[in-house]
Amino acid sequence: MAVQRSPAVFTTGDATAGLAVFQEAFGLRATPADAGGPFYLSLSAIGEGSVRYGRLRLGGSAVLEAQHDPRVVRVGQILNGTGGTTGIRSQFPRQGPFLFTPDLPPGHWQDLDLLTVGLDATTVEDHARQLLGAEAFHLRFTGTRPVSAVMARYWLNAVTHLHRGLLPNDQVMSNPLLRAEAVRSLTTALLLTFPSTFLTPPATDRPAPPVGPVRRAVAFIDAHLDQELAVTQIAAASRLSLRGLQVAFRRELDTTPMAYLRAARLEAAHRDLVAGDPTTGATVSAIADRWRFPHRGRFAAAYRQRYGQDPATTLRS
Repeated sequence: MAVQRSPAVFTTGDATAGLAVFQEAFGLRATPADAGGPFYLSLSAIGEGSVRYGRLRLGGSAVLEAQHDPRVVRVGQILNGTGGTTGIRSQFPRQGPFLFTPDLPPGHWQDLDLLTVGLDATTVEDHARQLLGAEAFHLRFTGTRPVSAVMARYWLNAVTHLHRGLLPNDQVMSNPLLRAEAVRSLTTALLLTFPSTFLTPPATDRPAPPVGPVRRAVAFIDAHLDQELAVTQIAAASRLSLRGLQVAFRRELDTTPMAYLRAARLEAAHRDLVAGDPTTGATVSAIADRWRFPHRGRFAAAYRQRYGQDPATTLRS
């Protein structure tokens, strides 16, 4: 991806030329509020591939209205300027970041100073799919303001870090892996900051998994690893029926209660083998017995599959 580390600056006193550039860069149509009045526009841009920063300083007045570009997710922050009476102030808050929306009502602005960050919409949606592990996920933003003041600060810190700390750093931005990670970090901040289907996925017909019962079952298993356990005992501890326990484990942990029990015992045996000293009498058989693995061959096979070596090798290392 191309990296633009030095800002590109466009400055003009020609309202027609200036607002045409503004429309292309910011996704807003603009017309001078006073055809014969003073006008000044300065636009600077810097970016890295799918992320672009823009800074607009508009001297004079203009009427602005939204022009939807589905290819870009754009976040703005007004640093200075006064709004007219057409309702744009309620859409463009003077404090904190906001999302540009296609239904922004026309508004009259005077001496506007605007900072924006634009992210490629496809890149944002692909990143959301990766985070959710859902290839068919469709991202749709459902609000323009951050979900909380804390997340607003988180977003602004992420923007500042990339803009001031990373983009000007040749050593960082010349490394493709670091460059990609910087973009992913900002994209994650966007997804966590603004209301969308990423934060509140559409409801499904499946009931929410019973988190409390599974937590109780796991705690009971972990506390009784070295004891004989039956699945009925685990179900009783979880306060679920046997069927309910199986369904809950599958939904929350993608496993069964007994498979979880075997995996937890294998991990406990591994810890003992790593910490054990054969010169003081520690043996594979004794450790296997402690964690309820009566069949040595099956224990060794499961151990090799999980840890890539024989139990005896771990004990001797």
